[in-house]
Amino acid sequence: MSDAMSEPLQEYAALYSAEEPPLLKKINRETYVQVSQPHMLSGHLQGRFLSLISKLVRPDRILEIGTFTGYSALCLAEGLQPGGELHTVDVNDELADRCRAYFEEAGLGNRIILHTGEAAALLPGIPGPFDLVFIDADKPNYSTYYDLVIDKLRPGGVILADNVLYHGEVLSPDSGQSHNARAISAFNRKIAADERVESVLLTLRDGLFLIRKK
Repeated sequence: MSDAMSEPLQEYAALYSAEEPPLLKKINRETYVQVSQPHMLSGHLQGRFLSLISKLVRPDRILEIGTFTGYSALCLAEGLQPGGELHTVDVNDELADRCRAYFEEAGLGNRIILHTGEAAALLPGIPGPFDLVFIDADKPNYSTYYDLVIDKLRPGGVILADNVLYHGEVLSPDSGQSHNARAISAFNRKIAADERVESVLLTLRDGLFLIRKK
């Protein structure tokens, strides 16, 4: 199944959203030409949403779980306050040099810290508190990542979780869902039941959970 928004609707929404900055256009293009699984990139519309949320939150510290080629990290970094920093974690060290080159090109090489390795092992060693967290990594571990970061999120801080509609599979009975979709369905139920937060599940692209800690 496809994303919640059809491609024509996504193109229409992008047309009336803020323009994609030149460096991000370059990363978008190079990712689709040079990197496998380019659909994992956030892209223009979601990227502008991440940027706007970050600018509204005005974070001093951001945590991203799932770097890929660095596109979403740079979107989130647009709202970083002076002296702030962003920590981003990814298991794929083959893309690390590419990401760091993009961060340097953006003038953020000393403010975006890339950690490579298993996120569940690395997160306990990355100190908080954080103002903004973006989860966009392996779906079976979403609940684990949430548990590892919720206590490091300041009151009023925001967590964003991507792919929470998982191509529409969450609408199928559990027996008809893939392993990833079942994990996402369980994560969605977990968030809805967590009284520490208030949340809304947005149908932007493949589903984006917007979660605010009370």
